Amino acid sequence: MDPFKQLTGIVAPLDRLNVDTDQIIPKQFLKLVERTGFGQYLFYDWRMDPDGKPKADFVLNDHRYKGARILLARANFGCGSSREHAVWALSDYGFRALIAPSYADIFYNNCFKNGVLPITLDETMVDRLFREVTKLEKYQLEIDLEQQTIRKPNGENLRFEIDQFWKKCLLEGLDDIVLTLQHEEKIRAHEQRLSPFRLVHH
Repeated sequence: MDPFKQLTGIVAPLDRLNVDTDQIIPKQFLKLVERTGFGQYLFYDWRMDPDGKPKADFVLNDHRYKGARILLARANFGCGSSREHAVWALSDYGFRALIAPSYADIFYNNCFKNGVLPITLDETMVDRLFREVTKLEKYQLEIDLEQQTIRKPNGENLRFEIDQFWKKCLLEGLDDIVLTLQHEEKIRAHEQRLSPFRLVHH
């Protein structure tokens, strides 16, 4: 997993409440066995018409938000099923950070495990960002994870809170596998202490 330290990127505003994981990545596209390739199906039912052509009225099809790295969303983002594919799709599409008032718990944790930073801000601030993003073309934010700050185009800094364990994981690029391997010696020692007969299942 690539470390996350700083990010400067265009913000795409998805002005919808309670966006669930089935809307983020529809179930018919869950057949891929790798974590890559899901980006093309992100928000597919909203982004594409029945013929597979982009809908002009969907935010990600607007040229102003082409190449966006930060997704601005509303409350309870990522609710619904616990599928990790939702984060894979967002990451594969190019999003590295999310900003919303709240997230579903499992989705929130899955973000950290896949190198995506889910920032929580209060609804008043999120409302203000939505207004600013839609008024200024190619609106960009600068995110500094170590300082836990977001710098706006006008120079204003916003501060966000984050669990220190998840912060360390993102800064150092630590996923579940790497975290487990940090205890490799202890795991090996424990296995060696086990009697071989205890590993036999009847």
